[in-house]
Amino acid sequence: MKYSFDEKVDRIGSNCLKWDLINRTYNDSEIIPLWVADMDFKVPEEIGDAIRKRLEHPIFGYSLTPPSYYKAAINWFDKRFQWKVEKEWMKFAPGVVPGLKTIVAAYTKPGDEIIIQTPVYHPFYSIIKNNGCQVVENTLTCKDGRYEMDFDNLEKIITKKTKMIILCSPHNPVGRVWTVEELKMVGEICIKNNVLVVVDEIHADIVYKPNIHTVFASINEEFANNSIICTAPNKTFNIAGFKTANIIIKNEKLRNQYILQMEKDCIEGATTLGAVAQEAAYTSGEEWYQGLMEYLAGNIDFTLEFFDKRIPKIKIRKPEGTYLLWLDCSGLNMKPEELSNFFLKKCKVWLNDGSMFGHDGAMFQRMNIGTSRVVLQEALERIEREVNKL
Repeated sequence: MKYSFDEKVDRIGSNCLKWDLINRTYNDSEIIPLWVADMDFKVPEEIGDAIRKRLEHPIFGYSLTPPSYYKAAINWFDKRFQWKVEKEWMKFAPGVVPGLKTIVAAYTKPGDEIIIQTPVYHPFYSIIKNNGCQVVENTLTCKDGRYEMDFDNLEKIITKKTKMIILCSPHNPVGRVWTVEELKMVGEICIKNNVLVVVDEIHADIVYKPNIHTVFASINEEFANNSIICTAPNKTFNIAGFKTANIIIKNEKLRNQYILQMEKDCIEGATTLGAVAQEAAYTSGEEWYQGLMEYLAGNIDFTLEFFDKRIPKIKIRKPEGTYLLWLDCSGLNMKPEELSNFFLKKCKVWLNDGSMFGHDGAMFQRMNIGTSRVVLQEALERIEREVNKL
């Protein structure tokens, strides 16, 4: 394996949101950031090589998205998920979140209801509200630390005003990888009630054995024609700064509605270097990706063992997907508003406050373990020291 993920990369001074925001916000360089879903690993050499080659040409004017961009993604989806995608189905978005904004604007009107499964990725809330729609919560149920969908509640909350459900698959922040059976039940309920299924699958590649990610649209033809799949190489290859995502829509009528909204939002295609980065990642990133998955799995095992043996007051269930851990901090006997200050100011570890994912996440914190083992260990030891003082 030619790639090493143990290297501690200094990102300070690179205008890095994850690390440079610390001093700008808190003026405290000692804080370790384990919050935003951004990894601290060098990207595959092949991505850097492809970008350097493009930089040899001295002009960066308006660009076309090359056919090879689509071919690379289509081959990746086929190999990884046995999902057959056609070039015409793929439309651009400058990130999954902007893509979701365009989707909500394209298929709903103010006052419509959109279902989300809480606790869930926090931009879902603002995207819905900012488009004048109503958030309807289908809260996940938690049994022995494992989250499940509440299908009875899902059927009950659908009304004539319900136009869409946004699924997070794999789920951020709880780490579930939904089974085919679970996705089928959601899909059938939505077909029956004429509810469009929009799926954020940005973490689809980050799934740990024996779990298997199933693309919602790959289950059957009916689901494919009643869904929109949002994908990106950003989480997998740590290239979110290129602002590239793929919105995949098989249904031609739905696709044309998205294209019309793209025109209204003045969205065109991938940036020159964004297209190069995605193509290189999907074409040449396999070896790096396999090494990444092995290292992330090791980080998860290391972290879970550390908490279990040395910080048992904080409970974590092993995630099935993503590089995000959902920390149950109810054993610390703190009020929700005290948790963030405890981790940030006492432990000097920056996590995501669970309440941002929904009211049912109030006693939780989200931890990103996508960093070198030495950084992760230092953060965990800081938490251990402060918890032991309580």
